[in-house]
Amino acid sequence: MALSPRFALNTFGVLAGGFLAVSAMTFTAPVAGWLGFGVSTAVTVAALAGLVLARRPAAKAGHGVLAALGLWSLVASLVFGGGTLVWLVFAAGAAFVAAALADLTAHELSTERVVHALEVRPVDSAAGSAAAAPVHDIAA
Repeated sequence: MALSPRFALNTFGVLAGGFLAVSAMTFTAPVAGWLGFGVSTAVTVAALAGLVLARRPAAKAGHGVLAALGLWSLVASLVFGGGTLVWLVFAAGAAFVAAALADLTAHELSTERVVHALEVRPVDSAAGSAAAAPVHDIAA
């Protein structure tokens, strides 16, 4: 079973956003600003890579939202200072978490994520067949 790149990117977005939200309230404004710059740069680069490599329009939309949020947060962390910077870094973290969770939810609710399971049942001897008949069950 392989890990979906979309799932990996969104999980990274959730973790990065949580880290930013906590660090914005924990550290001083300059430290929070530089952490916001670094994490926003990483999220932007990862989201742009996902945007380029994604094939489905829904995945492109989710990655595009994360990239736009990351770019805005990156610029805001360099332009603003003081208390404003702390709250903007916190808001960026919350926005990363919200956007990534929304994209994860959209990904799991789509019909492309239907899991197919193969179940093999033995056939009655009265039916005349000695082989097992495969039955496909669809579980959501």
